Amino acid sequence: MTLRDELAAIWAELLGLPPGEIPDDVSFLRLGGDSVLAVRMSALVRKRLAVVLALSDVRVETTLGELADLVGRRTSDEPMAKALPITVTRRSDPHAEFPLLPLQQGYFVGQQDGWELSYESAHYYLDYALTGVDGDEAADALTDAVERLAVHQPTLRARVTSDGRQHVLPVGTPGAVPGVRVYDLREESDERITKALEQVRGEMSRNGPDPTRGPGLDIRLTLLPEGEGRLHLGLSLLLFDGWSSSVLSRDLLTFVADWNAVPAPLEVGFGDYVTSLAELPATEAWRADRDWWWSRMDSLPLPPALPLAADPHDVRPVTMANREHRWSAARWAALRQECTRRGVTPSTAMLTAFGVVLARWSGHRRMLLNSLQLNRLPLHPDVQRIVGAFAATMLLPLEFARSVSFAELAVAAQTVSGEHAAHNLVTGVEVGRELARRRGSWRPVGPVVFQSVLGVDAAMGGRPPEDAGPLGKVVAADYFHQLRTPQVAIEVRCFELGDEMVAVFSLVAELFEPDQVEAAFAEFVALVDGLADGPGWDLVPDLPEEADLGEVAALRLGRLPEVAVRHADGPPADELEQTVAEVFEELLEVPVLDRGADFFGLGGDSLLAVRVVVRLGKECDVSLPVRNFLSDATVAGVAAAVRSLAGVAR
Repeated sequence: MTLRDELAAIWAELLGLPPGEIPDDVSFLRLGGDSVLAVRMSALVRKRLAVVLALSDVRVETTLGELADLVGRRTSDEPMAKALPITVTRRSDPHAEFPLLPLQQGYFVGQQDGWELSYESAHYYLDYALTGVDGDEAADALTDAVERLAVHQPTLRARVTSDGRQHVLPVGTPGAVPGVRVYDLREESDERITKALEQVRGEMSRNGPDPTRGPGLDIRLTLLPEGEGRLHLGLSLLLFDGWSSSVLSRDLLTFVADWNAVPAPLEVGFGDYVTSLAELPATEAWRADRDWWWSRMDSLPLPPALPLAADPHDVRPVTMANREHRWSAARWAALRQECTRRGVTPSTAMLTAFGVVLARWSGHRRMLLNSLQLNRLPLHPDVQRIVGAFAATMLLPLEFARSVSFAELAVAAQTVSGEHAAHNLVTGVEVGRELARRRGSWRPVGPVVFQSVLGVDAAMGGRPPEDAGPLGKVVAADYFHQLRTPQVAIEVRCFELGDEMVAVFSLVAELFEPDQVEAAFAEFVALVDGLADGPGWDLVPDLPEEADLGEVAALRLGRLPEVAVRHADGPPADELEQTVAEVFEELLEVPVLDRGADFFGLGGDSLLAVRVVVRLGKECDVSLPVRNFLSDATVAGVAAAVRSLAGVAR
């Protein structure tokens, strides 16, 4: 078999096409592929041909002929454009601590009430229906499956320390494995069942699993009359990303359905992967990506200036509100067909529709969005099978031109998104920290988020299993979900549900006027409907004249006042300020001689801020809230906050 034939076989497997019908000169996208399938394609090329492809090598616009030429040159020892000389191997001590990745750090700090729009737990809650449940066997089968899954996927036994590191507990450690809680409502009335389900959902939505205190996974089973039931899952975002939740669910249902199921063992784990990334900043590829982002930093726009009903600093949300719409199988198929015809991915179409809505809502066309990315670097063949918090954010600047069609806007958005995604070795959290430092801001730089996992099922080899043995059959379309993500004002999430497509607006309801949210979501749905119909692509959206919004008096997202803090320069003024300066010095490894020195200006970040707070708590016998630290992170400001708390304590 030739190299071209082997690549055609991979494309055929991913796209569901006969290998002989794949031409050399038609793009992966035109044949039905998308960006998620492109990541899977890269993994299969590595596994079967032992050729590592960078994200920039496998864009959806690539043709089979172009890919064959590229892989041929790689096999001829041509150096990669973005070589990563990193090898993932098993650590000598699988239970040793290892760092949090940047997005994990953001969630961790958010759980300390460090940011605006923080929650006690950053987590996702989901429950879905079951039919044909064996009420006598289901609980035992689920408990056994969780125990076996925790052996196969060590992240189920992971914990996070108070100073922001993570480790995996050994198998057999008491409390290491999440316990299964069962509610037997088979003999209860409809009224009692409704009330009990509302209570469980409320509790699991508001009080998520917290790996700083116990397992990061909460699993519960409700048994209902006539062989029905519901499976409840609470997943900490500190430990599980979207791809991992799918892997976890598939593995769990496989174990439940078959007492004898034995998946292929994982050669490496999440801790091994994260530990290997310590070598990343020393690579030429990482430095190139950093320089690329840093050179563009000062030209990045502000987030959409959405009108606000309240200052995020004054809001203490409990959960995020949802607006949701499903497109039928026929409508979703029509949209995919139109996207292929127009040369853009469905994710790009949804991103563009969201951007158009934001532009009209905010009154300007140039904006900075935050996009959630899978970000599983192809460092080992098992990376796609591991459960862990691999995900990263990517800051995405968009500018929508006036007087052009939606199709042209979408093509431009896809080009910009692809260009920025090709520089993914430096994550959005890291870029955001530098951007906030340069702007002198303590507010979130990317509070408006776009997330799409359209195509994940195909990338994973098909839909999740429906047969769950004693748990019966999974009815995925009958579900309830809730999200709590720190630093996010509004987020759109797009995903597939069987043959259907779903889009959800998740937002902090206290920030926005309800009628504006309803209007924006209705407009978004109408835009996507027009794309599925076809004519919507050729329409010219009515966009604001202004590219950027000028000075505004009303509350607007991204245009909110910053607290100006200024302390007299000079050495620490007293013993407490000297203590704060010494703690800064120890953790930052730089001299701190000025009481007006700012922690972040000295090179600190939010995770190190938590460690300072922990250390000061021991040194000064006070419990300093992380938010108080971040509001004035100078030596003098932190000392004043400690002094105030100490006075209250006395």
